[in-house]
Amino acid sequence: MAAKVRPLIAGNWKMNGLKSAAQREVKKLAGRMRKQGRPGCDVLVCPPAHLLAPLLAAVKGSRIALGGQDCHAAASGAHTGDISAEMLADAGCGYVIVGHSERRADHGESSRNVRAKAEAVHRAGLRAIICVGETGAERKRRQTLAVVGKQLTDSLPKGCTARNTVVAYEPVWAIGTGLTPTADDVAQVHAFIRARMQRRFREHGAGMRLLYGGSVKASNAVELMALENVDGALVGGASLTATDFWPIVQTSI
Repeated sequence: MAAKVRPLIAGNWKMNGLKSAAQREVKKLAGRMRKQGRPGCDVLVCPPAHLLAPLLAAVKGSRIALGGQDCHAAASGAHTGDISAEMLADAGCGYVIVGHSERRADHGESSRNVRAKAEAVHRAGLRAIICVGETGAERKRRQTLAVVGKQLTDSLPKGCTARNTVVAYEPVWAIGTGLTPTADDVAQVHAFIRARMQRRFREHGAGMRLLYGGSVKASNAVELMALENVDGALVGGASLTATDFWPIVQTSI
Protein backbone atom coordinates (compact mmCIF):
# COMPACT_ATOMS: atom_id res chain seq x y z
CA MET A 1 0.00 0.00 0.00
CA ALA A 2 1.39 3.43 -0.89
CA ALA A 3 2.34 5.61 2.06
CA LYS A 4 -0.42 7.95 3.27
CA VAL A 5 -2.86 6.77 0.60
CA ARG A 6 -6.28 5.98 2.06
CA PRO A 7 -7.42 2.58 0.78
CA LEU A 8 -10.60 2.12 -1.25
CA ILE A 9 -12.56 -1.13 -1.29
CA ALA A 10 -15.06 -0.96 -4.16
CA GLY A 11 -17.77 -3.46 -5.02
CA ASN A 12 -18.81 -3.76 -8.66
CA TRP A 13 -22.15 -5.57 -8.74
CA LYS A 14 -22.23 -5.69 -12.54
CA MET A 15 -25.65 -6.83 -13.88
CA ASN A 16 -26.80 -8.35 -10.59
CA GLY A 17 -29.32 -7.37 -7.95
CA LEU A 18 -33.02 -6.77 -7.37
CA LYS A 19 -34.34 -4.16 -4.98
CA SER A 20 -35.40 -6.09 -1.87
CA ALA A 21 -32.38 -8.37 -1.67
CA ALA A 22 -30.00 -5.53 -2.56
CA GLN A 23 -31.38 -3.29 0.16
CA ARG A 24 -31.10 -6.11 2.66
CA GLU A 25 -27.43 -6.77 1.88
CA VAL A 26 -26.45 -3.11 1.88
CA LYS A 27 -28.22 -2.52 5.19
CA LYS A 28 -26.22 -5.41 6.68
CA LEU A 29 -23.01 -3.89 5.36
CA ALA A 30 -24.01 -0.44 6.59
CA GLY A 31 -24.75 -1.83 10.05
CA ARG A 32 -21.26 -3.32 10.26
CA MET A 33 -19.76 -0.04 9.08
CA ARG A 34 -21.63 1.92 11.78
CA LYS A 35 -20.41 -0.46 14.50
CA GLN A 36 -16.86 -0.05 13.23
CA GLY A 37 -16.97 3.71 13.78
CA ARG A 38 -14.66 5.67 11.54
CA PRO A 39 -13.11 3.06 9.25
CA GLY A 40 -9.54 3.22 7.99
CA CYS A 41 -10.63 2.88 4.37
CA ASP A 42 -13.28 4.17 1.98
CA VAL A 43 -16.01 1.72 0.98
CA LEU A 44 -17.89 1.93 -2.30
CA VAL A 45 -20.76 -0.02 -3.82
CA CYS A 46 -21.47 0.26 -7.56
CA PRO A 47 -24.87 -1.35 -8.23
CA PRO A 48 -26.88 -1.36 -11.45
CA ALA A 49 -28.41 2.07 -12.09
CA HIS A 50 -31.95 1.03 -11.14
CA LEU A 51 -30.75 0.36 -7.56
CA LEU A 52 -29.08 3.70 -6.93
CA ALA A 53 -32.20 5.41 -5.58
CA PRO A 54 -33.32 2.61 -3.23
CA LEU A 55 -29.77 2.10 -1.93
CA LEU A 56 -29.12 5.78 -1.26
CA ALA A 57 -31.29 5.65 1.86
CA ALA A 58 -29.74 2.34 2.95
CA VAL A 59 -26.21 3.78 3.05
CA LYS A 60 -27.14 7.02 4.81
CA GLY A 61 -24.92 7.64 7.81
CA SER A 62 -22.76 4.59 7.12
CA ARG A 63 -19.86 6.17 5.18
CA ILE A 64 -20.57 3.82 2.28
CA ALA A 65 -20.40 5.65 -1.05
CA LEU A 66 -22.35 4.78 -4.18
CA GLY A 67 -20.97 4.69 -7.69
CA GLY A 68 -22.05 4.09 -11.26
CA GLN A 69 -20.74 1.28 -13.44
CA ASP A 70 -20.43 3.33 -16.61
CA CYS A 71 -21.50 6.63 -18.16
CA HIS A 72 -21.87 8.31 -21.53
CA ALA A 73 -19.34 10.94 -22.51
CA ALA A 74 -22.06 13.53 -23.19
CA ALA A 75 -23.94 15.38 -20.46
CA SER A 76 -27.30 14.83 -22.18
CA GLY A 77 -28.83 14.15 -25.57
CA ALA A 78 -30.37 11.54 -27.85
CA HIS A 79 -28.59 8.50 -26.44
CA THR A 80 -31.30 5.95 -25.67
CA GLY A 81 -30.39 3.59 -22.86
CA ASP A 82 -27.35 5.58 -21.71
CA ILE A 83 -26.77 7.57 -18.54
CA SER A 84 -24.59 10.63 -18.11
CA ALA A 85 -22.10 11.37 -15.34
CA GLU A 86 -24.25 14.35 -14.37
CA MET A 87 -27.24 12.04 -13.93
CA LEU A 88 -25.17 9.74 -11.73
CA ALA A 89 -24.10 12.72 -9.63
CA ASP A 90 -27.76 13.72 -9.36
CA ALA A 91 -28.56 10.19 -8.14
CA GLY A 92 -26.06 10.52 -5.29
CA CYS A 93 -22.98 8.85 -6.79
CA GLY A 94 -19.45 9.82 -5.87
CA TYR A 95 -17.61 7.57 -8.32
CA VAL A 96 -18.02 6.08 -11.80
CA ILE A 97 -16.24 3.02 -13.18
CA VAL A 98 -15.05 3.50 -16.77
CA GLY A 99 -13.12 1.22 -19.08
CA HIS A 100 -13.96 -2.06 -17.38
CA SER A 101 -12.79 -4.95 -19.55
CA GLU A 102 -16.37 -6.15 -19.95
CA ARG A 103 -17.29 -2.78 -21.47
CA ARG A 104 -14.22 -2.86 -23.67
CA ALA A 105 -14.97 -6.42 -24.85
CA ASP A 106 -18.79 -6.54 -24.90
CA HIS A 107 -19.34 -3.03 -26.27
CA GLY A 108 -16.17 -2.48 -28.27
CA GLU A 109 -15.04 0.48 -26.18
CA SER A 110 -11.62 1.78 -27.11
CA SER A 111 -9.25 3.59 -24.80
CA ARG A 112 -10.27 6.78 -26.61
CA ASN A 113 -13.89 6.13 -25.55
CA VAL A 114 -12.72 5.48 -21.99
CA ARG A 115 -10.76 8.72 -21.96
CA ALA A 116 -13.83 10.69 -23.05
CA LYS A 117 -15.90 9.05 -20.33
CA ALA A 118 -13.27 9.80 -17.70
CA GLU A 119 -13.33 13.45 -18.79
CA ALA A 120 -17.12 13.39 -18.39
CA VAL A 121 -16.79 11.98 -14.87
CA HIS A 122 -14.39 14.78 -13.96
CA ARG A 123 -16.68 17.34 -15.57
CA ALA A 124 -19.50 16.17 -13.29
CA GLY A 125 -17.30 16.54 -10.22
CA LEU A 126 -17.06 12.79 -9.58
CA ARG A 127 -14.14 10.38 -9.20
CA ALA A 128 -13.31 8.13 -12.14
CA ILE A 129 -12.20 4.54 -11.55
CA ILE A 130 -10.32 3.81 -14.77
CA CYS A 131 -9.74 0.12 -15.48
CA VAL A 132 -6.80 -1.40 -17.31
CA GLY A 133 -5.62 -4.97 -17.79
CA GLU A 134 -4.34 -7.57 -20.22
CA THR A 135 -6.05 -10.62 -21.70
CA GLY A 136 -4.84 -14.16 -21.18
CA ALA A 137 -3.39 -14.26 -24.68
CA GLU A 138 -1.49 -11.02 -24.10
CA ARG A 139 -0.16 -12.36 -20.82
CA LYS A 140 1.10 -15.54 -22.51
CA ARG A 141 2.92 -13.38 -25.06
CA ARG A 142 4.54 -11.46 -22.14
CA GLN A 143 2.84 -8.24 -23.24
CA THR A 144 1.29 -7.32 -19.89
CA LEU A 145 3.30 -4.17 -19.21
CA ALA A 146 3.14 -3.00 -22.83
CA VAL A 147 -0.66 -3.43 -22.93
CA VAL A 148 -1.25 -1.81 -19.55
CA GLY A 149 1.14 1.03 -20.39
CA LYS A 150 -0.68 1.86 -23.63
CA GLN A 151 -4.07 1.68 -21.90
CA LEU A 152 -2.83 4.10 -19.24
CA THR A 153 -1.52 6.52 -21.85
CA ASP A 154 -4.65 6.41 -23.99
CA SER A 155 -7.35 6.11 -21.30
CA LEU A 156 -6.32 8.74 -18.73
CA PRO A 157 -7.06 12.37 -19.61
CA LYS A 158 -4.81 15.31 -18.78
CA GLY A 159 -6.85 16.45 -15.80
CA CYS A 160 -6.28 13.40 -13.61
CA THR A 161 -5.40 14.09 -9.98
CA ALA A 162 -5.22 12.03 -6.82
CA ARG A 163 -8.62 13.44 -5.85
CA ASN A 164 -10.56 12.70 -9.04
CA THR A 165 -8.97 9.52 -10.39
CA VAL A 166 -8.45 5.94 -9.25
CA VAL A 167 -6.72 3.35 -11.44
CA ALA A 168 -7.82 -0.29 -11.22
CA TYR A 169 -5.60 -3.05 -12.58
CA GLU A 170 -7.81 -5.99 -13.54
CA PRO A 171 -6.14 -8.73 -15.55
CA VAL A 172 -8.95 -9.83 -17.86
CA TRP A 173 -8.09 -13.50 -17.52
CA ALA A 174 -8.58 -13.32 -13.72
CA ILE A 175 -12.03 -11.69 -13.71
CA GLY A 176 -14.67 -14.13 -12.50
CA THR A 177 -12.43 -17.14 -13.10
CA GLY A 178 -11.17 -17.76 -9.59
CA LEU A 179 -7.62 -17.30 -10.90
CA THR A 180 -5.31 -14.57 -9.64
CA PRO A 181 -1.78 -13.54 -10.57
CA THR A 182 0.93 -14.28 -8.04
CA ALA A 183 1.66 -11.63 -5.45
CA ASP A 184 4.93 -10.89 -7.28
CA ASP A 185 3.04 -10.40 -10.55
CA VAL A 186 0.59 -7.97 -8.97
CA ALA A 187 3.40 -6.08 -7.23
CA GLN A 188 5.29 -5.76 -10.51
CA VAL A 189 2.34 -4.35 -12.44
CA HIS A 190 1.35 -1.97 -9.66
CA ALA A 191 4.92 -0.69 -9.35
CA PHE A 192 4.91 -0.13 -13.12
CA ILE A 193 1.60 1.76 -12.94
CA ARG A 194 2.82 3.88 -10.01
CA ALA A 195 5.97 4.84 -11.88
CA ARG A 196 3.92 5.77 -14.96
CA MET A 197 1.50 7.84 -12.89
CA GLN A 198 4.29 9.68 -11.09
CA ARG A 199 6.10 10.42 -14.32
CA ARG A 200 2.98 11.81 -15.97
CA PHE A 201 1.08 13.39 -13.08
CA ARG A 202 3.94 14.12 -10.63
CA GLU A 203 2.74 14.42 -7.02
CA HIS A 204 -0.81 13.47 -8.03
CA GLY A 205 0.50 10.21 -9.44
CA ALA A 206 2.25 9.45 -6.18
CA GLY A 207 -1.00 9.82 -4.26
CA MET A 208 -3.36 8.25 -6.79
CA ARG A 209 -5.08 5.11 -5.51
CA LEU A 210 -4.23 1.94 -7.41
CA LEU A 211 -6.71 -0.91 -6.94
CA TYR A 212 -6.31 -4.56 -7.78
CA GLY A 213 -9.30 -6.45 -9.21
CA GLY A 214 -9.87 -9.94 -10.50
CA SER A 215 -11.29 -12.74 -8.34
CA VAL A 216 -10.63 -10.85 -5.10
CA LYS A 217 -12.12 -12.73 -2.15
CA ALA A 218 -11.64 -13.08 1.59
CA SER A 219 -9.08 -15.86 1.17
CA ASN A 220 -6.64 -13.78 -0.89
CA ALA A 221 -7.46 -10.21 0.14
CA VAL A 222 -5.04 -10.02 3.06
CA GLU A 223 -2.06 -10.94 0.90
CA LEU A 224 -3.11 -8.66 -1.95
CA MET A 225 -3.87 -5.63 0.21
CA ALA A 226 -0.49 -5.94 1.97
CA LEU A 227 1.42 -5.41 -1.28
CA GLU A 228 3.19 -2.13 -1.94
CA ASN A 229 1.27 0.17 -4.30
CA VAL A 230 -1.97 -1.80 -3.86
CA ASP A 231 -4.31 0.76 -2.32
CA GLY A 232 -7.47 -1.29 -2.28
CA ALA A 233 -9.57 -3.58 -4.41
CA LEU A 234 -12.23 -3.58 -7.09
CA VAL A 235 -14.33 -6.58 -6.09
CA GLY A 236 -16.84 -8.37 -8.31
CA GLY A 237 -18.87 -11.39 -7.20
CA ALA A 238 -17.65 -11.27 -3.60
CA SER A 239 -19.19 -7.80 -3.17
CA LEU A 240 -22.77 -9.01 -3.71
CA THR A 241 -23.34 -10.07 -0.10
CA ALA A 242 -22.26 -8.43 3.14
CA THR A 243 -21.01 -11.79 4.38
CA ASP A 244 -18.48 -12.06 1.55
CA PHE A 245 -17.65 -8.37 1.17
CA TRP A 246 -17.12 -7.40 4.80
CA PRO A 247 -14.00 -9.58 5.37
CA ILE A 248 -12.39 -7.89 2.35
CA VAL A 249 -13.25 -4.47 3.75
CA GLN A 250 -11.73 -5.49 7.08
CA THR A 251 -8.34 -6.11 5.49
CA SER A 252 -7.98 -2.34 5.03
CA ILE A 253 -9.66 -1.05 8.22
